[in-house]
Order: sequence, then structure tokens, then C-alpha cells
Amino acid sequence: MKVTRKKLLLLLHLIIAISLLSGCLYPEDKLKQNQVPYLDQLASVQLAVEQFQQDNSGLLPIKTRDMTTPIYQKYPIDFNKLIPRYMQDTPGTSFESGGVYLYVLVDVETNPTVKLFDLTLTETIREINFRLDDYRRKNGYPPFKEVVSNKVFTLDFKKLGYTEEPYVVSPFTGNNLSFVINDEVDIFVDYRPDLYAALQKSKNSYVTGDDIRDILVQDSMFVPAHSLPYTIDPDKKEPIFLDK
Repeated sequence: MKVTRKKLLLLLHLIIAISLLSGCLYPEDKLKQNQVPYLDQLASVQLAVEQFQQDNSGLLPIKTRDMTTPIYQKYPIDFNKLIPRYMQDTPGTSFESGGVYLYVLVDVETNPTVKLFDLTLTETIREINFRLDDYRRKNGYPPFKEVVSNKVFTLDFKKLGYTEEPYVVSPFTGNNLSFVINDEVDIFVDYRPDLYAALQKSKNSYVTGDDIRDILVQDSMFVPAHSLPYTIDPDKKEPIFLDK
């Protein structure tokens, strides 16, 4: 079900009303434990971002990032600009509060929308990189296994010391996703299974050359963290890596 901005705001108002009614019955620690982990916090940040933008001539409360920063990490929300005027505190699930999500903006030019970047994926990639760096110091090159596309490969994880191939759980489908490596020796999550499933349900008219990752973002609270660009195969209509 698509989570629209209107639904997020309505949910936020409902949660605030419930909190006001029940606040005298529960201690503060208990209330924090009972918080809805995603939608209420997402709606709260969305409302704060919109109010900040209205009060600041269209400017957004984001941290400055280099132009080469991957698109889904490019516009992280700067909570220092929102607290205390627009928010009382950072969301409990945010990285700033010790949580596992980075709050980011997408569609910043036309419709700035708050989404979540899952940092648990970052931790898994960090571990792979640690083993990969050690392997390269000893061998001089990565343990490539198969060629996926012109600049994308799979890895022989046994040579990195794994008894089983590492994976991450997709925030979009709950499926297990594997990893790939590019020609610059950067590790990425392979979202092709998620994209394939989304394409089967979508009515979007993508053509070869389009970056189709936004199909995952449209109806989700999340962005595809640590992803390469994907496009659509002109013959099979399946997701393939986009060579730029």
C-alpha cells in the first residue's frame, strides 16, 4: 500500500493525540519503548522539513555533500537545523540517536520527501571490505568470480574466508540480497530481485537507459542503500546494471 504524505501527516496527528491522552498514565521511558518505530517518526520529520522549507525561502535542512556522493546519500537531513524549533529531539531510530537509519531526502527539486537509509547494510559491507583489503594486500587483486556486466562482478567469498556467502535482508521485500563489486573495487548490494518483483507489478513505462531504482522508493519508506544504477533489458524487460 502506498504511504502518501497525507497519510503520514494524519498518522502523526493521531499519534500525538494518543500520546497526550496516555502521557499521564505511563512513565517517559515506557512511552519511548512503545513508540511506533517508523511511520510516526517519518511523519514527524516530514512535517518539520516542510515547515523549515516554508520559513526559509525554499531552503532544505540538509547537510552539504560532494556532487559525486551517491544519490541516495546525497541529501541527509541536518537535525541541528530542525531542533528545537521544528522538532523536540531526533527520532529514536535515527543514527544521531543511536538508531540504525539515516534520514535522507529524495526528490529535492520537486517534492522533497523523507526516506530511510538502512545503515545495517553499511555494517555488512564494512566487514566485507575489511576482508577484501586483507586479500588484496596479499594477492594484489580482488577474488572475482563471475562477470555480471561490463563493470560489475560477483566475488568468490570462500577466498575471503566466508563459509557461507554474506547477505543482507531487503527493507523492501524481506528477501535476502547478495553483493557485487564494480571495477573500482566498491561493494554494492544487488537489488535485481527486488527490482524484478517491482517491475512485474508496475505500470511505469521504463525504457533502456532509465535508472529504474526509483520504482523501489515510490511506495516505500526506504531508499536502496549502497546500490548501483539499474536500467531495463530491452528484450527481456528485466533489470540489468546501467553502464555509464
